[in-house]
Amino acid sequence: MDTAKLIQDGKTAVGIEFGSTRIKAVLVDENNAPIASGSHEWENRFENGIWTYSEKDISEGLKDVYAKLKKDVKEKYGITLKKIGAMGISAMMHGYLVFDKADKLLVPFRTWRNNNAQAAADKLTDLFNYHIPARWSVAHLYQAIMDGEPHIKNIAFQTTLEGYVHWLLTGKKVIGIGEASGMFPVDPKTKQYDAEMVKAFDGILAVNGMPYETLDILPEILLAGEEAGSLTKEGAKYLDPDGDLDAGIPFCPPEGDAGTGMVATNSVKQRTGNVSAGTSVFAMIVLEKELSKPYPEIDLVTTPVGDLVGMVHCNNCTSDLNAWVNLFGEFASLAGVDIPKWKLYDMLYFEGEKGDKDCGGLLSYNYVSGENITEVDAGRPLFVRTPESKFTLANMMRAHLYSAFGALKVGCDIMLKEEGVKLDRITGHGGIFKTERVGQSFLAAALGVPVTLMKTAGEGGAWGMAVLANFLIQKGKNEELSDYLEKRVFAGQEGVTLAPDPENVKGFEKFTRRYKMGLPVVRSAVENME
Repeated sequence: MDTAKLIQDGKTAVGIEFGSTRIKAVLVDENNAPIASGSHEWENRFENGIWTYSEKDISEGLKDVYAKLKKDVKEKYGITLKKIGAMGISAMMHGYLVFDKADKLLVPFRTWRNNNAQAAADKLTDLFNYHIPARWSVAHLYQAIMDGEPHIKNIAFQTTLEGYVHWLLTGKKVIGIGEASGMFPVDPKTKQYDAEMVKAFDGILAVNGMPYETLDILPEILLAGEEAGSLTKEGAKYLDPDGDLDAGIPFCPPEGDAGTGMVATNSVKQRTGNVSAGTSVFAMIVLEKELSKPYPEIDLVTTPVGDLVGMVHCNNCTSDLNAWVNLFGEFASLAGVDIPKWKLYDMLYFEGEKGDKDCGGLLSYNYVSGENITEVDAGRPLFVRTPESKFTLANMMRAHLYSAFGALKVGCDIMLKEEGVKLDRITGHGGIFKTERVGQSFLAAALGVPVTLMKTAGEGGAWGMAVLANFLIQKGKNEELSDYLEKRVFAGQEGVTLAPDPENVKGFEKFTRRYKMGLPVVRSAVENME
């Protein structure tokens, strides 16, 4: 079937994802291949001490990204987009969106980026004996209660960004389990909000005189593959003011960007994981069982089907590395040599491969901002050596590349070494892997597991959301999401896997011991450098 006919017949799926700087829409065919897309740039704003996007920002961004998708279809295939097989909405996880009984937004949207709920998060961590990060929705709610904000007694519904957009389009107050697990702790056995913790939080609400209980205001949890409503007539008109889009399109459960990232990298099966490495870096490892105790370095969320995931999120990855590469670019320019940026990266990264396995005693900390994993409160990038260190270009570049994964290794070692978590493979995606082999082999050495890079990982969360939408309408009876991905999405996909080199593993371990020993130096720099 040609693509135009396929679109006309509605044998397609759409994923829309609200990222922090871009909203993206992707239209895929029956085989999950992207056939059209749209993009809308947007930016959060800092207003009254809160990072936020307005209702107008959300509405206009949603309509614009759909209009651009529709335009792309028209330009490529000469037809108007009317029928769609299934849709799904994704967004940045966590945050705080609360509404009253009249469905009115009570306070401006508070994004995950706000760090004003740490006091509440600490109290909840103690109460639940379960690590609650400050960006989680329940922490934002409890902080608002602790602060005595006037709106708190009027809350009738609390959701996240993708839950809100899904509600606008379908009228359904539901959420995917992966996103739900970043709102309030989820029990992987029952696939619902943890009953004991709900009871404990109900006690907090009662003591503070709230006229509702926890489950009264949270969205209903759904798993990938379950129906989450359909596009209403009002929703169709809202999304496509031209009136061309048909109502009745089935929607899959809305999911967070962590869940769509797992789908986009084929990392939803137990003993698999993915690492996303850019300005920041995070690893998500699908666990076979619960950890023995809570760790402040590890967030517990779930896959889109409710399996437990250990997440290590680091604030820093490539920013300091990029600064060093730029410095060498300046030197080349001063010498009258014009080196394209991509070639500069390749030259320096490949030189880093030639360095000593432990970086010759050189040490780098890439902390452009504070790093929660290693308890460093503010950004102080450092490059340190002893007089005996082997100060070569190769060792210096290797140290900076190791450092990009330094804090990540500290967090992941808790799961892999202290908790004995088994990991068969990791899929990597992000800018640090663009130079062939280097970043990939160093990540494999850091974690001690094979690392795979896939071309489709570059399609991102909007594509992952479209895959979840297709899963809703294509899944066979009792077909698991992991099987669907293995056999019907990623089968035959090009990928490159590198196993960890034993000597690199030994060298990274030696570097890590030195890295941990030097952390007081960084903390001292925070205290003593303005």
